[in-house]
Amino acid sequence: MTLDVQYLRREAGSVMAVQAQPKQEKESDDCSLLPLVHDIIKCMDKDSQDVHQELAKLKAKIQEAREQISNMPGIDSSPLEQQQQLDTLREQVRTKNQLLQKYKTLCMFDVPKAS
Repeated sequence: MTLDVQYLRREAGSVMAVQAQPKQEKESDDCSLLPLVHDIIKCMDKDSQDVHQELAKLKAKIQEAREQISNMPGIDSSPLEQQQQLDTLREQVRTKNQLLQKYKTLCMFDVPKAS
């Protein structure tokens, strides 16, 4: 099981954080190129005719990785925009934590223990 990347998303003029969600790892999500390179080298060592097929697999895997990268959320935001969004979200968290601490000190949330 892996975690998706946590990212920022803009909706209706506001910035919101999207939580990392656990998901089942799929073979199609595996972007490891090393096994394909290993297969290519094995074919070259054996002087096999399968080299072209293995190279085509590698090319397809690289193209798939490129497509996944281009479809990633927030890829169109510059690093400066991402940093500004992160700063805004951190400030919101600070403010909410301060409010939470303030409300906790009001003793309105004290619940008597059941005996």
